Amino acid sequence: MKCEPAAYTIDDLKRDGTTSWEGVRNYQARNFMRDEMKRGDRVLFYASNADPSGVTGVAEISREAYPDQFARKKGHEYYDEKATAENPIWYMVDIGYVETFPHIVPLDTLKSTKGLEEMVVTKKGSRLSIQPVTKGEFDIVVKLGRGK
Repeated sequence: MKCEPAAYTIDDLKRDGTTSWEGVRNYQARNFMRDEMKRGDRVLFYASNADPSGVTGVAEISREAYPDQFARKKGHEYYDEKATAENPIWYMVDIGYVETFPHIVPLDTLKSTKGLEEMVVTKKGSRLSIQPVTKGEFDIVVKLGRGK
């Protein structure tokens, strides 16, 4: 899960304990969140447009996908006039804090690490805020993040 530090960070999640992950307005990212993310799944928390961009820690899905309430709230930045109670279109999940890595795992490290060659975030043009990660990739990144 990618987020710009100006919007929300792993430290914010640590402080809050849990948060909703709303505002996803890309169908592919929505489908990953809606169809693939299950309660208890661990996710990599990635700081995008940071210096450097990279993985800052781990979160966990604490509530599976449910309709994004902001899609139906007129005047809100995430409002979508096509979203209805019967056809919500957009979804959100809740995530909980798990851990902060001692040091960020920069994108350059992800790109140069054996076993992460096919990781979606390392691919050119990969801009989705939610991307799939294999268990093997997850394990490698966590090991890097913990400095092991």
